[in-house]
Amino acid sequence: MDLRSLRYFVAVAEERHFGRAAARLHMTQPPLSRAVRQLETDLGALLLHRSPTGVTPTAAGAALYDEARALL
Repeated sequence: MDLRSLRYFVAVAEERHFGRAAARLHMTQPPLSRAVRQLETDLGALLLHRSPTGVTPTAAGAALYDEARALL
């Protein structure tokens, strides 16, 4: 886990949408999705519930969001 991954996760959690988060981060959506998926793999926990209309944080995602915001 690195600060870049946390910054990506925080953007997605705040925007509740990968596309909007990617635009906010000035990047495209596929690498953002891969980075968040890799973060989930590294932590061994699902951080976001994905749906066609957007994302919502899981309990683990909400806990990580609070810690990541404090860190960043």
